[in-house]
Amino acid sequence: MLYWDTVNGWGYWDTDWIWSLALIAITITIHAIGVVVIAAAMQRLKDKDAHRTHPFLESGLGTVMLIVGVASSLVVFHAIECVIWAIVYVHLGALHSPADAVLYSVDSMTTRGSSGLFLERQWRLMGAAEAGDGMLLFGISTAFVFYVMVRAWKSEFI
Repeated sequence: MLYWDTVNGWGYWDTDWIWSLALIAITITIHAIGVVVIAAAMQRLKDKDAHRTHPFLESGLGTVMLIVGVASSLVVFHAIECVIWAIVYVHLGALHSPADAVLYSVDSMTTRGSSGLFLERQWRLMGAAEAGDGMLLFGISTAFVFYVMVRAWKSEFI
């Protein structure tokens, strides 16, 4: 441990930051790849659907199913990202139970923060960093769902 890590009660922030920044980079990468894969799948569906006499994706039910499918896929990515944070919490000894680690991670990622669980003292900064990561990830998801909705309804409004 370096001298400056303990000056004025700053604690072990150097290790917290390294783990947090690595996890943020990993989860944003997963999310970005997920969004690209979903967008490519949507394009393939749209291309196949365009050759039909009555395109399903241009119907109200098709639009709803598309939005639900996209949102559900994004939920899976968020769950995977929470589990990654939870695995690291258990690995570092910040939380000892995998179930508690997943609950804490979901709670932090959604910025709800009321699970009643706390990380071990030297890892507490990671919870705040995960909340920041969650805001970024949910922002990406929200923007993408909005993009899907605009794209799905574009033909109706033009």
